[in-house]
Amino acid sequence: MGRRSLTELFHLVVGVVVTVALFEAAAWAYPIGAGTILGVGWVTAAVVLAMAVGPLWRALKADRSAGA
Repeated sequence: MGRRSLTELFHLVVGVVVTVALFEAAAWAYPIGAGTILGVGWVTAAVVLAMAVGPLWRALKADRSAGA
C-alpha cells in the first residue's frame, strides 16, 4: 500500500473516530435523547465511511499506476 492510500486510510479512520466520539459525547451530555443521538451518530459514521470509499479507491489506483 502506497503513500496516497495510507493517507486516505488515515483520514478515513480519523473521520470515523471523531464522528463517533462527537456523538458519544453528545449522548453523554443529553442522556434523555441518547438513543436517538447514538442512532444518528452511527448512521453519520456510516456515511463518512461511504464517502471515503471513492477517494480511497482513486488513491489505490494512483499508487498502483505509480509503481508504489
